This record gives sequence, C-alpha cells and structure tokens, in this order.
Amino acid sequence: MTQPENTSLENEILEPENLENTDLEHNLAHDLDTENPNPLEGMDDTMMAQVQEMMAKMQKADDLERELAELKMRYNRLLGDFDGYRNRVALESKEAEARGISKAAETLFPVMDDMARAVEYGKQNPQGIVDGLGALQSKLVKLFETLGLEQTGKTGEQFDPAFHEALQVVPGPEDDTIVEVFQTGFRMGERLIRPARVVVSKSGN
Repeated sequence: MTQPENTSLENEILEPENLENTDLEHNLAHDLDTENPNPLEGMDDTMMAQVQEMMAKMQKADDLERELAELKMRYNRLLGDFDGYRNRVALESKEAEARGISKAAETLFPVMDDMARAVEYGKQNPQGIVDGLGALQSKLVKLFETLGLEQTGKTGEQFDPAFHEALQVVPGPEDDTIVEVFQTGFRMGERLIRPARVVVSKSGN
C-alpha cells in the first residue's frame, strides 16, 4: 500500500529552518518572563555592602531630618513659653516696683505735712523750729522702722566695717569705737542699705 504523503505543515515542522525559529520564539518568551530581574543579582559582596551602606545612610538621614523637625518645633514652643514668662515677670516686676514706690510715698506724706506745718510755725516762732525739726526726725525714723529698716552707726557703738564707713580716726581711750556720727546708716537685717559715716577712736597703747 502506498504511504500517504506528509502534509505541508508537517514538512515545515521537520525542516531545520523552522526548528531554529521555534527555539528563537522560546528564548524570546523566556526573556519576556525575566524582563524585571532582581537588580541586586549579579553584584559581588563589595558592591552589595556599598549599596547597603548607602541605603543605611539614607535611612539615617531621613531619621535625622525628622528629629531636627521635632527639635525645631519644640524649640519654637519653648521660645514662645519663655517670651510669655519674660513678659509676665517684667509686668509683675513693674507692678511690684509701683507698689513699693506707692507704699514709701504713703509713709512719707505725713512727714511732708509736718514739715509744712513746721515751716509755718517757724515763721511766727523761729526758736521753735528746732524742736519741730527734732520731732520730724523722730517721726521719720519710726517710719523707716515700719519699713523694716534699722539705724546703725550710733555714738559709742563698736565700729563694724560691714555697716560703717570711717571718715576719720582720732585718739581715744578705746579702739574702734564710734565717737562721732556724720551720717546715720540703715540696714535691713544683714543687708546694708546705707553705711553710717563716722569718726572712730584709736587708743595710743
């Protein structure tokens, strides 16, 4: 029996040229499947280490940038709080100063009134003005005491350089004794307000 002739399609498949085309299509399909390979493939250890180091530095830079932004925000908040505190303290300081001046003036007003009366009285009786001034001095000292001030530098008092200023030293029976006062001093506890200006004795022994 005569064998049937091969179809033209089978002949084409068996031809070497068609076999080469089939391999080319297979390779092309494989290349398309691997179009996006892993970019780290094919790198040696040195290159891999450099890439990882660079990525770590980039991550650290991002972290530092976030920390810097947070620090700036905290700084601006603290600066605003400090400005508010400074303004509040300045206002309270001015108010306290005004209250202090007002209190001091209120205590001196009676002295000013007494001085005005003493001047009017002295016009009629010049000899009596000395008594009036002495009374004013005593009243003023009492007003200072109400403010917490204490006199220092009285005659017969022991000389203390922390509160007294010696203008002169004269011979005397005792050392470092105040024998004359040119200006009364004032202290508030251990705080010197005004030094007393005095003359101090010095024995010849």
